[in-house]
Amino acid sequence: MDAPLFDRDLPRTPANHAPLSPLPFLQRSAEVYPQRLAIVHGDLRRAWAEVYARCRQLASALQRRGIGKGETVAVMLPNTPPMVEAHFGVPMAGAVLNALNTRLDPESIAFMLDHGEARAVIVDPEFAPVLKKALALRKSSAPLLLVDVEDPVYTGPVERIGELTYEVLLAEGDPQFAWSLPEDEWDAIALNYTSGTTGNPKGVVYHHRGAATNAVSNILEWDMPKHAVYLWTLPMFHCNGWCFPWTVAARAGVNVCLCKVDAGAMVDAIREHGVTHYCGAPIVHSMLVNAPDELKKGLPRGVKAMVAGAAPPASMIEGMERLGFDLTHVYGLTEVYGPATVCPKHPEWDGLDIGERARLNARQGVRYHLQQGAVVMDPRTMQPVPWDGETMGEIMFRGNITMKGYLKNPKATQEAFAGGWFHTGDLAVQYPDGYIKIKDRSKDIIISGGENISSIEVEDVLYRHPDVLAAAVVAKPDPKWGETPCAFVELKAGAKLAPEDIVAHCKKHLAGFKVPRAVVFGELPKTSTGKIQKFELRRLLESTSALDV
Repeated sequence: MDAPLFDRDLPRTPANHAPLSPLPFLQRSAEVYPQRLAIVHGDLRRAWAEVYARCRQLASALQRRGIGKGETVAVMLPNTPPMVEAHFGVPMAGAVLNALNTRLDPESIAFMLDHGEARAVIVDPEFAPVLKKALALRKSSAPLLLVDVEDPVYTGPVERIGELTYEVLLAEGDPQFAWSLPEDEWDAIALNYTSGTTGNPKGVVYHHRGAATNAVSNILEWDMPKHAVYLWTLPMFHCNGWCFPWTVAARAGVNVCLCKVDAGAMVDAIREHGVTHYCGAPIVHSMLVNAPDELKKGLPRGVKAMVAGAAPPASMIEGMERLGFDLTHVYGLTEVYGPATVCPKHPEWDGLDIGERARLNARQGVRYHLQQGAVVMDPRTMQPVPWDGETMGEIMFRGNITMKGYLKNPKATQEAFAGGWFHTGDLAVQYPDGYIKIKDRSKDIIISGGENISSIEVEDVLYRHPDVLAAAVVAKPDPKWGETPCAFVELKAGAKLAPEDIVAHCKKHLAGFKVPRAVVFGELPKTSTGKIQKFELRRLLESTSALDV
């Protein structure tokens, strides 16, 4: 069949088509707002024109060192200016950025360097000792260009392991380097490793199109204005900072770098720099909520905060409202560039009590603007579940904001994309308004006496207790019931509770079979981004017996 008349002989040319990429965001901000502030780090201030020139120098220097298209450049950096620059300079060279989790052990880092076939590593002095150990554990004999960053804000011990410094590397490059867009927007821009609980982590490959579309979606979901002042509390190694290095560049905003996240540093930065936006796991926001009132005096109202990693409990929402902060709940995974759904609030929710607002805001919500689909489906039939808020299925994504696949792992990639959708492994329901609500990870459902118990449901109840700072519930083997819920609880400073107090609280809100049969108090193991590591709690249960109550 012939093409329609209006489409016949219409060519695709550079004049009417360009690959989508976040790299032009930086170029435009440098051209339109060359002298506007782009980066704050201690006493350092850089404008967008200077940042653009430095990124071009980095790209040029990497190419002159023989690093180019499709080759990996790893970085082991905190939230510092070189980390911002790497998000542009590395892909401008045609290379792929691998931002390493700075909290990992040398064995994991060694695996990632080998698996990702890194050609270069840029390292902050704080992490040089760990990287040095990782280099000794590598199985690959391929040479690595090692680059040391000199960070004026860092005051700890310094061990040089590189053959040159970052500034010397940049000096090798051309600030007028003529970089180009990728030949194909499907080209890789970044490699991020999942924090696998067993076996080796999987390498998640991002493409230029996905990075650009998620960066723009961040703007749309947050109504992010020009020149927003963004505080880096979220690690940039985590899903490339949820794509916010590219988002901030698109808005010609300000990157306020923060190497260490604590309540005092956050409050100081918000006051001093007029911070308008920041992101983080629940623990980051809880730091502010639970900080002494004296510390929080004078905080500006209207700061926009984005939370993901776990649903915000009522106590956090109430605490953020007292601060005058506007909290937005998002959800996603490494495989979907960080956040890919959002829970938009409606004006009619404002008149509801805090418990009901918390219930509504705790939902994972609806798809990001530029994500094609986010639905709850029956993984056996691949049909959407009824929107009744009760029928359980698996959250699945499809569209631009979805990874290329897992590096060197075709089997895992095929399984993840079975049926034309990305399978998250998160079990959820969908409400009549279309909002999604996670009930559990497929591996976290507790099956007790044949009844399914959602660990998240029990955790939500635990968080309602005013003395609970953090909580996690996992399955404890039981000779009679098969499994029963075991609650691990981290209390707020100065709080004193007995297991019986926790059980009594749960009995007020849960069916009897859902109430924890064991309670363990103590600090909960967390990832560098604040997520509670349930697999560590399961290991603890295997090695010790929790107190039955």
